[in-house]
Amino acid sequence: MSKAAARIRVAAIEAFAARGYGATSTRDIAASLDLSPGAVYPHYKTKESLLFAISLEGHTDALAAVEAADHDTTSARDRLVATVTAYVTWHARNRDLARVVQYELHSLTEEHFDEIAVLRRSTSRVFKRIINDGNDSGEFDTIDIEAATLAIGSLCVDVSRWFPSQAYSDADVLALRYVELAVRIVGGGR
Repeated sequence: MSKAAARIRVAAIEAFAARGYGATSTRDIAASLDLSPGAVYPHYKTKESLLFAISLEGHTDALAAVEAADHDTTSARDRLVATVTAYVTWHARNRDLARVVQYELHSLTEEHFDEIAVLRRSTSRVFKRIINDGNDSGEFDTIDIEAATLAIGSLCVDVSRWFPSQAYSDADVLALRYVELAVRIVGGGR
């Protein structure tokens, strides 16, 4: 990616996170960089293609963080702790990017949405696999694996919507709390 394309992407993330995709024009993005409105188009043919590039980057990075944290040689509990920590801290530390990629999906074309959905399902599969392994080993007693997977993923994703807050401004402290919740969701006790 060229330096100009990277600058445009950063400006778009900031604008989409602050005002929303629908309320932001390519003219707004270009103006924030002191560029002419047409300067975006050599790098991104449409505003939607820019959103797709951002979504692809964000979802790929989030999935990589979760996969890197999952060491299947450790206990299911330790794996859940590591992956929830990674997912929460990724959303907190990349909150503008995360907010855009998680909450502007409806603005993607059907083809682009389908590509992003593959990455989202891959992330969910990591959590589901850990929960299944924990149930199989007796570490967890999950009432509903699908619901637990959805609940844990949703909790982590939503961090990008509100973080930081008066109660939580440290991503690591927040991750500890969310790990406690995730362990309880899967019936892992305290």
